[in-house]
Amino acid sequence: MDRRKFVYTSCGVAALSVVPGLWNILHPAFKKRKFNICRYKPESFDLEVPVYKITPDDGHYNFTYYDIPAHSPSGRYIAVTRVPFVEDRLPKYGETAEVCVIDLDEETISTVYETKSWGFQTGALLHWGPSDRYLYTNDVFGSQNAVCVQIDLDTGKFTAFDGPMYNIAPNGQFVVGFPLELLNVTQQGYGLPSRDPENPDKLPYGAATDEGIWKTDLATNWKSLLMSLADVAARIPVEAPEKDGTYYFWHTKVNPQSTKILQVFRCLFPSGLGGRNPMVFTYNTDGTGLKFASGELVWGQGGGHPNWHPDGVHIIRVMNPEGSGGQYRYCQFLYDGSGFKVLSNKIKGEGHPRITPDSRFITTDDFPVENGQQKLRIKLIDLISEEEVILVKMNTSERDGLKNATIRLDGHPTWDRNYKKLAFQAAPDGKRQVFVADLSDVV
Repeated sequence: MDRRKFVYTSCGVAALSVVPGLWNILHPAFKKRKFNICRYKPESFDLEVPVYKITPDDGHYNFTYYDIPAHSPSGRYIAVTRVPFVEDRLPKYGETAEVCVIDLDEETISTVYETKSWGFQTGALLHWGPSDRYLYTNDVFGSQNAVCVQIDLDTGKFTAFDGPMYNIAPNGQFVVGFPLELLNVTQQGYGLPSRDPENPDKLPYGAATDEGIWKTDLATNWKSLLMSLADVAARIPVEAPEKDGTYYFWHTKVNPQSTKILQVFRCLFPSGLGGRNPMVFTYNTDGTGLKFASGELVWGQGGGHPNWHPDGVHIIRVMNPEGSGGQYRYCQFLYDGSGFKVLSNKIKGEGHPRITPDSRFITTDDFPVENGQQKLRIKLIDLISEEEVILVKMNTSERDGLKNATIRLDGHPTWDRNYKKLAFQAAPDGKRQVFVADLSDVV
């Protein structure tokens, strides 16, 4: 008897179980659709740089996040998600999004996969591997748990692994992630749509010993619990202000050197005290060296969007160094929380900041409303001169009055690997589109 097991993917093609937890899938050749990449002239700017609209007008597109390159390693391709709708509602389990690859040289777009695992903020969590050959996403196979899928763009083969992916190591050796079906309980739009969107999956009170960050080796498909929720909760330096808190992981980010992980940790109290109570920890990619890196204020901390500096040992974050009532600033500190400094006492910290390898420039976004119209601004900050310039300003989709804030469209400006081209998102004409600004003559 042939005991090989087949299931069907979101693409409607058969998946062959090679070993438990590992699936190989052959897919028909990807069809390329021609479209025109056009120069786009923003309505205003302080520094003129070329801007191009690089997605077609046939749908709504976004890329993964401000800290994940949309450009492939060579810079020729861009990975985007085509979401199925932008109604003011939460996505439901089973609704699929398209994984698309744009060839900037040929001006073509190809749908290379369809997945049930997507959200409005991070799309299908698309990550490039170390080369242009492999693209990674997540999907569901015969169960309710999302797992990592590798898309071989040369052969058309898909390989599904045993564990989830929130982030891939830049060296391409492993993926890490908290179960994507558990992300929605603290914030919608970043994981797998829930079967009951208004009542997402939850964990019991406390910090689980058997749940946490899972690490999957992409060469062997070995999945292991790298860091449990209980491991991290035990290292919080200040006692919880209330009982019956439930702990969850959030952003999991491997540094550029593939040696350390930045981990956002959250706690929800039944009373709502402190909101999500975000904290930042770091640890080595083998699970050792756990460090608390959130500063003196532990519970109810403000600020957000911590991210690795390209040097892999410093962290950049928007924080309020003066405490409640003070001004948010761009701040930097080491992976163990030491060496804290404010990068500019003049410029307000906001948006989704990325810093260049030479520590001179920060890019970020903000969202002013002018004469009743929602705007997106992409900004470049020179930390030496402490000057802030607007690279792009354009209309985008409304943010106020949404029933579900998860459908908001942030700019999420993200660099290519050479820190010369900046991808961002906007909807100047109603449809969500991806743009690229060329800063080669600026930075």
